[in-house]
Amino acid sequence: MAIIVEHDKRRKQILDNALIVFMDEGFVNATFQKIADQCGIARTILYLYFKNKKEIFNYSIKQLLLNVEENINSVRSDKSLNSEEKITKVLLTIFKLLEQNRQLLSVVLDYLVHLSKEGVSPEDRVRRRTVKLRHILSSMFIEGVKNGELKKMKVKAADDYLYSFIEAAIFQLVVTKRKNLSELRETAIFAIKQLSL
Repeated sequence: MAIIVEHDKRRKQILDNALIVFMDEGFVNATFQKIADQCGIARTILYLYFKNKKEIFNYSIKQLLLNVEENINSVRSDKSLNSEEKITKVLLTIFKLLEQNRQLLSVVLDYLVHLSKEGVSPEDRVRRRTVKLRHILSSMFIEGVKNGELKKMKVKAADDYLYSFIEAAIFQLVVTKRKNLSELRETAIFAIKQLSL
């Protein structure tokens, strides 16, 4: 049992250190050797845990998204908030996490461009990584409609509406290099109020 725990602990440490390398170097310039050096281990040891840098990158992003989902689920389960407040708080929490991980977002964009050049659809990768987040947004909307707190509309339309704020946030931070999302925060708050009864 201790061996499994140690293996999982080492794997998590590798992922944490790999994120640092990806943020410093970008996806294309990050190498297995640089990740091993950051971890303080030999490259051959790194191969015991991961087969290549793409696998490390995917697991690193997955780990980050799990942390995001934990934050969001804690808001979602807060009984003291109504549906409008929950959705607003979730979007604002996501905005804050995106601002804190601006550099990582640039690496993700770099990775998606790299995939596209390899002939792999970035859209499929993004959809797979964001399906849980979209599900959480949809379920909060459905709950709000059932509770009589939000206007009725098609769930997919509501999901797309809410998710578009996240896409706008990423675009503003990575492509237009905005320093913060203060204007988008105000717009999102206003827009979510329009969903309320």
